[in-house]
Amino acid sequence: MERHHFEAELQNLRNQLLTMGGMVEERVHRAVHALIHRSEEDAKRIIASDKEINDLQMDVDNRCLKLLATQTPLAVDLRLITSAMKINADLERIGDQAVNVAESVLVLIPQPPLKPLIDIPRMAGIAEKMIRDALDAFVKKDAELARDVLRRDDEVDELKDQVFRELLTYMMADPGTIQRALSLILISRNLERIADHATNIAEDVIFIAEAKDVRHHAELQEPKP
Repeated sequence: MERHHFEAELQNLRNQLLTMGGMVEERVHRAVHALIHRSEEDAKRIIASDKEINDLQMDVDNRCLKLLATQTPLAVDLRLITSAMKINADLERIGDQAVNVAESVLVLIPQPPLKPLIDIPRMAGIAEKMIRDALDAFVKKDAELARDVLRRDDEVDELKDQVFRELLTYMMADPGTIQRALSLILISRNLERIADHATNIAEDVIFIAEAKDVRHHAELQEPKP
């Protein structure tokens, strides 16, 4: 495979990841929309569409394996291909988390609303933006934008803890709220995991751009000149 054809294949790989990223971000948005608007139809549609994400994940993995098996990539290309496989897995798991949210929505819909939803939509908004920015950083090889995504993970964690504390007071005051409160706690946990996967993508972007491993938030500082 000539270099220009190899570059074209790498660009196709990037495009597929961006397509998948847009799909999972939309599913997260629609899952929370189904929660807020108590839409059984939307929740069921998200669950039914999971196979589309899974099929795309397999296609991306196969594309990566073919590039590794048939080429001798340069170091920067090797970082891109191996990181693409990890990003692919994280995007598929974000899709799974959206399905989990939709399944909890179906549990909640037959019951009266427990409370106004404030922190959960805020969590979702931050997590969606993290996905979008992580993929934007991937396209631009923008390590600083990726670091900004890492910093936002703490905000989502704090909101999840806040949701848990508030819902715990409901459960303690009235055992009749336990099932609804637990479903909302599970949704907040799903959103926190979505933010974690966006964080993983941002860490991979830094690895692609700088050959630097920042997993576990070992450092969030600017690279030294």
